[in-house]
Amino acid sequence: MPKMKIDGIEIEVPAGISVLQACEMAGIEIPRFCYHERLSIAGNCRMCLVEQEKAPKPIASCAMPVMEGMVIHTNTPMVKKARNGVMEFLLINHPLDCPICDQGGECDLQDQAMAYGYDRSRFHENKRAVPDKELGPLVKTSMNRCIQCTRCVRFATEVAGIEDLGATGRGEQMEITTYVQRTLTSELSGNIVDLCPVGALTSKPYAFNARPWELRKTQSIDVMDALGSNIRIDTRGREVMRVLPRINEDINEEWIADKTRHAIDGLKRQRLDRPYVRRNGKLQPVDWTEAFDVIATRLKDVAGAKIAAIVGDQCDAEAMLALKDLMAALGSSAVECRQDGAQLDASVRGAYLFNAGIAGIDRADAILLVGANPRWEAPVLNARIRKRYLAGKVRIGLIGEVPMDLTYPVERLGHGPSALDDVAEGRLAFLDALKGAKNPMIILGQGALCRPDGAAVLARTRVLAESVNAVRDDWNGFCVLHTAAARVAALDLGLVTPGGIEGVFAGCEKGDIEVVYLLAADEFDMKRLGKAFVIYQGHHGDAGAHRADVVLPGAAYAEKPGIYANTEGRIQLARRAGFPPGEAREDWAILRALSAVLGKKLPYDSLDQLRQRLVQANPVFAALDRQEAGAWGTFGTPGAMGDAPFRSPIANYYMTCPISRASQTMAACTAVRQAQQQALAAE
Repeated sequence: MPKMKIDGIEIEVPAGISVLQACEMAGIEIPRFCYHERLSIAGNCRMCLVEQEKAPKPIASCAMPVMEGMVIHTNTPMVKKARNGVMEFLLINHPLDCPICDQGGECDLQDQAMAYGYDRSRFHENKRAVPDKELGPLVKTSMNRCIQCTRCVRFATEVAGIEDLGATGRGEQMEITTYVQRTLTSELSGNIVDLCPVGALTSKPYAFNARPWELRKTQSIDVMDALGSNIRIDTRGREVMRVLPRINEDINEEWIADKTRHAIDGLKRQRLDRPYVRRNGKLQPVDWTEAFDVIATRLKDVAGAKIAAIVGDQCDAEAMLALKDLMAALGSSAVECRQDGAQLDASVRGAYLFNAGIAGIDRADAILLVGANPRWEAPVLNARIRKRYLAGKVRIGLIGEVPMDLTYPVERLGHGPSALDDVAEGRLAFLDALKGAKNPMIILGQGALCRPDGAAVLARTRVLAESVNAVRDDWNGFCVLHTAAARVAALDLGLVTPGGIEGVFAGCEKGDIEVVYLLAADEFDMKRLGKAFVIYQGHHGDAGAHRADVVLPGAAYAEKPGIYANTEGRIQLARRAGFPPGEAREDWAILRALSAVLGKKLPYDSLDQLRQRLVQANPVFAALDRQEAGAWGTFGTPGAMGDAPFRSPIANYYMTCPISRASQTMAACTAVRQAQQQALAAE
């Protein structure tokens, strides 16, 4: 490890890092615009200049590797003059938009101009004008402010994997633009707003809505997919104004998907804010007492075996446990979480976890995707696979129908179960890649499990993983990629029935099940419930509420504290950022109140007591922010597999839940994507 001096302090630093990183290790802040820890080095803003002894001029610290015996000065008159000069040049063409710029208060240029700039300009010529670009419904441009740091270009190319952005022209005519004048086609495009240091790229849905000092900031967890991305929810009053990423190296690094960031306007639309009861074929508003009385009257003479419950994809663990306890008190064990029909085995925890962990992708040297489309099912995880591909020495195979580019090259091995057999039996050479890998990884998607032969596919994949040494003491490369944020916690709580969701539907159609309790469950054909009496508890007027006989208004994910388990089984805590509208209440509290009316009072009166019960139900819920290894065993049901290809259950990335379906921003994204697809088809 090289030894060097920085401002008179002798330190030892890792070989290969830059001078800028070494300065930060020494506790010295270096200003920068183009440099970013997760992007390649550009070295084009020159704001990070420092003085190196025996060097004829200041050096760009972001692009200079450390060397043995190097002596660096960061606070000399030469450095101050150089930074002042760079700042003066950066401000030559920058407009004085601070009062009307959405970046105001969070602008790197604004902050560094105060610290390193002059109090006046010597430039009196006209500033250049650059036309704004149309990048789609999510990113608003004001290209007059652009300082050509190229962070957005590097993010789009390196992380998102779309080569749509670039620089044209030279010198003063240089512009950041799209090559073919089209909108961005990435599910991660909103991150370039966070990366832009000057306000040239801002959030279009959030434009002119609030200033950062007006907002209350709450650390929480995303539920738009099963990744459990760490987020910050900014609210003003009850309204959620924006969602930003939080850094978590093990999960989402510092990126979030566009749906996570921009579907929040759906929280304001089509909300359930009061109880309803169906009378004469129409839902009529009532108070809580009357709604509970209607439920109690209907359940009075119904046997427990004739009651079933289905939980949705965004439920918190506390509400799901309260529902399970209430059903048990009523004499029913039919509580099902697999509303999409996934043939998941809840008896062995390793059977339904992303066992290697999301960060484990960085260690994998051969990856097989089975029935998964990670670009739509978990865009941030897909970016992590791309990051692993860019690091080199990894082969990626795909079994299934994925119509779009995954942003990294894959070996398309086939479309369905026959290709899985071909790999497992050595008829395809990719088996040698898995066997020859030190850390092979098999990612099993819901497209392979949400089908009648899903249990057989699960068993076949388990056998394949064991045969290629993907499951051992120091590594478990068998990884299930979920699409539902609530699924892993529900499986941890045992919310499965022997016949699965089809058994519940069959009971409803035969009349064996007379009452169905839907806890924010909307993702199936409501006609399958037959003539059953339906109680719907949720936050949006979606499919479940339209079918319901009684509607109980609950809270959305941003309006309640809750525990979630992500696809790797990591237990995470979401916090309340606002309050639900009208008479809506937290889900566990509704179930607790209903239990008292039904004469089956649940044994907890507070959220803390319920969480104690949660840990009693499964000790894994005590391990907050840790990935607990799942037990391994025999799971799945060996048998014949069908011929149908594996298809992702997500047909439209932008609309997968009641919140995103109610979002006007997601509707605009859907329209743009459809127009692009039609244009490509026409070509």
